[in-house]
Amino acid sequence: MAEHRRAAAGRYVIAERWRAARSAGPPGHLDAAGCNVPSDRVLAATVEHLERERERGGYAAVPGLTAPRSALAALTGAAAADVAFLESGTAAMAALLGGWRLPPGARVGFTRSEYGSTLMLLRRLAAERGWTLAELPADDDARLDLDALSAALRRGLDLVTLPHLPSHRGTAQPVREIGRLCREAGVPLVLDVCQSLGHLDVTGTMATAYVGTSRKWLAGPRGVGFLIVPGLTEEMDAAAPTLGGHVWLDDPPRTGPLPGAARYESAESAVAARVGLGVAVLEHHDLGPDAVRGHLADLGATARRTLDGRGGWRVVEPYDEPTAVVTLRPPDGGDAARTAAAAAGAGLLVGVAPVARAPLDLREPVLRVSPPPGTRQETLDALARLLDGR
Repeated sequence: MAEHRRAAAGRYVIAERWRAARSAGPPGHLDAAGCNVPSDRVLAATVEHLERERERGGYAAVPGLTAPRSALAALTGAAAADVAFLESGTAAMAALLGGWRLPPGARVGFTRSEYGSTLMLLRRLAAERGWTLAELPADDDARLDLDALSAALRRGLDLVTLPHLPSHRGTAQPVREIGRLCREAGVPLVLDVCQSLGHLDVTGTMATAYVGTSRKWLAGPRGVGFLIVPGLTEEMDAAAPTLGGHVWLDDPPRTGPLPGAARYESAESAVAARVGLGVAVLEHHDLGPDAVRGHLADLGATARRTLDGRGGWRVVEPYDEPTAVVTLRPPDGGDAARTAAAAAGAGLLVGVAPVARAPLDLREPVLRVSPPPGTRQETLDALARLLDGR
């Protein structure tokens, strides 16, 4: 009982500190899974770097990003040299898979909950390079079947790609078990952590590479994605060589990648946004990742219990799923986009996951509610009343 009280008190502190760090933001913000609200310090650091570039010249205003790289890498158990910054999670995935020299006929495992852009990329690469895409069986919640994965690995896979937490439903994959099976089979695992880093624990997953973004649960600026690649091999390179990530080699003339994940970076970027992400990640560590995860799990469970059944809208994932992504299936005649617009008119910001977001798993658009830390019960109650038509 005492431990429970301490945990509850810690989560209350997280909520208060989160709200205190943000002097502004959209009213009724319930779309952290889309774009979270950066703190005042993140905003100030981003603007200050832009001002420094204007005063000193863009190339003279070089920030120190070693500490932010280390802090970001620590969330996966990797090292600073394993981190590459790109402009988005989608760009990071394209750079990673597009430069991976898998042989013709390679078998790539994926699940039906794969993000739409990644699925597009996989299908294009398969068509161009002769890869075979193998959909891995999953249960009704789109959770990967571990026995089926084990069997597929025995039959032969060359790569597995997986979103830890999909964009369109709040069901987390058992990534430690998946990572262990892939590692034992000697098969690289690419883990999409766009919706999970800063939200769920990804340490101990033993993934070859992690693909993520700044703007969601880490609450950094838009326009920054990242790769964390602790399992870099000779077959892995960027999709296109750049002067930022490669060097010229002689005899014969060719290019060679820089050591570590730097090979995936270009020579040009929105540096101020990277600075902002660095501050956001350091703030996340200061809050305490374990405490943040516990608080978000509580918020998700509270939101599901508050919203399920209101106006005929039904929660998709189990109530006790330890995530703060809550998806609601519409009632007959319901329309997710129209309801989200009505919510915006009432000062409530929610998201919509269209079918294109996960075309193998979604049959109709769903309403996505993703409360950030510090969300108050009255905000969820207001959304429940709106769903009820009141």
